[in-house]
Amino acid sequence: MTDLASIRTRIDAIDERLVELLNARAELAREVGKAKAATGAAIFVPHREQEVFRRLSVLNKGPLPDSALRGIWREIMSASFALERPLTICHFGQSGAFTHLAARLKFGESVTYAPCDSITGIFADVEKGRADYGVVPIENSTDGTITDTIDAFLNSTVRIVSEMHLKVRHSLMSGASKDGIRRIYSRSTVFGQCRGWLAANMPGVELVEVVSTTKAAERAAAEVAQGSAAIGSDEAAAAVGLPVLASDLQDNPNNMTRFVVVARPQHAAQPSGDDKTTIMFAVSDRPGALYDCLTPFHRDGINLCKIESRPSRRRAWEYLFYIDLLGHQRDERIASAIAELARGTVVCEILGSYPRADRPLNA
Repeated sequence: MTDLASIRTRIDAIDERLVELLNARAELAREVGKAKAATGAAIFVPHREQEVFRRLSVLNKGPLPDSALRGIWREIMSASFALERPLTICHFGQSGAFTHLAARLKFGESVTYAPCDSITGIFADVEKGRADYGVVPIENSTDGTITDTIDAFLNSTVRIVSEMHLKVRHSLMSGASKDGIRRIYSRSTVFGQCRGWLAANMPGVELVEVVSTTKAAERAAAEVAQGSAAIGSDEAAAAVGLPVLASDLQDNPNNMTRFVVVARPQHAAQPSGDDKTTIMFAVSDRPGALYDCLTPFHRDGINLCKIESRPSRRRAWEYLFYIDLLGHQRDERIASAIAELARGTVVCEILGSYPRADRPLNA
């Protein structure tokens, strides 16, 4: 017990020093905030965030794992945001939605979160300055692209400044017994990710699509007597007071959703050294047009990690192409390839260059 008391005394001394150092860091964050206010610079700086995390990984000699240090520094940086200037982060879905979880893991607990029931509403809130940043899902490893997000870029000036990955685990929640469930609410994408489990465990049960998993949870909580249930996150279940009847319903154990942070163009991310760029373009209707557009990237050895098409919504059978490539638009090779692409297309817009996510936020 004497040794334990001695160890605790040493811990208390370290805590005292940590508090002193954290407050010294906070004072510097205030100075940073004043400098940014004078120039109108962005409060959230993605490449600086990436730089801090890389440096922590190099400095870390254990026994704390890198993930623990990242979590600690996430909250330190969140508190720093609040000292520089309070931030409002608009996100898709209510508290407990997967997008809300991703936003919290990205920005911490010292910012203000504003829920929104539509992705277009998030884009509008950011574009008009009602929110500083928006967080939306853009792609799922099982179901592919979130089309509502891609389509929202068509009529908006906001751009991607950061991306993050989240491991997604779905749970069945209901106030009724599992055998008494007659109806399940959730998003269509969630039903797709749990198709096998539903067929094996809930045959014949009505599946009702709603706008978000949090709305699904609310409906299930209001209709317990009718045998209603919902599929969503454990956080959504806790928010409405529903017990979780089954967990890990997703058919793919590696189910992952990619989210992006969107902001006004003046808050664009600077090069971090490990970046990704998203481009939207349309080609003229002629043989070989798409091949010609992609040739500059192949010639210059630029890695295209994604390409897909979507209807332009302007004319029937006209399509827009979306590509993700590795690198920043300011990189010389990439800037040259994009310039060549623009000369051969009828539409060419860079939707953002931003630090590439290297691990899930909840790894």
